[in-house]
Amino acid sequence: MNNEDNGEKENLKGRISGFGQKIIGEIETFGGILTGDPLTQAEGEFNVEVGDVREDIEEDLEKTEKDN
Repeated sequence: MNNEDNGEKENLKGRISGFGQKIIGEIETFGGILTGDPLTQAEGEFNVEVGDVREDIEEDLEKTEKDN
């Protein structure tokens, strides 16, 4: 049971980290728009995409672990 709890905690941590990355990206994108800084806006868009990828990877890992 303890190993199962640890796995659930790690999975939750990964999902939060991907979601957090997306939030930071959205804030940077908005900041770039407000200040007229295209680099900040682009960095924010990049961080949103990275957050999406991190969430996808976590979901795939979770499915793989359940199959094994």
